[in-house]
Amino acid sequence: MILLEEWAQIRYLRGQGLSLRKIAAEVGCAKKTVEKALASDSPPCYKPRDAKGTSFDPFEPQVRELLAETPQLNAKVLAQRVGWTGSDSWFRKHVARIRPEYMPADPVDTLTHAPGREIQCDLTFAPGGLPDADGVYRALPVLVMAASHSRCGVCASLAHD
Repeated sequence: MILLEEWAQIRYLRGQGLSLRKIAAEVGCAKKTVEKALASDSPPCYKPRDAKGTSFDPFEPQVRELLAETPQLNAKVLAQRVGWTGSDSWFRKHVARIRPEYMPADPVDTLTHAPGREIQCDLTFAPGGLPDADGVYRALPVLVMAASHSRCGVCASLAHD
């Protein structure tokens, strides 16, 4: 199997007068591959293969049933219950692929905030009041803001006349 670039390089090197053996050594393929590439008028075209099933496929419905009942069931117990006789690591790999579908949602969902995209605000009154322009302590509203990402905070007294 050669790539389009290798096919073009083989044809270019042959045009330069190199022997089949030297071309094969230069490109890093067999002499027979060079012969086939030179004989074809068009670049190689490979079709994707049809997906083949795996040895796990017949057991997957049973495994899914058991995981639906008990998502924490370990792979060794699952293998015993479904009658798996193949490779343990192969079975574990496939169970690990489908297990997340059956795990319960995380009760502590972590929030993420992009920088500069969100702030949290609150309006409060300072305990004991704040001095106004005349130095008299009064219950003045205070706007408190914090950036959600950096947690950088700002307070502003909303004094009014």
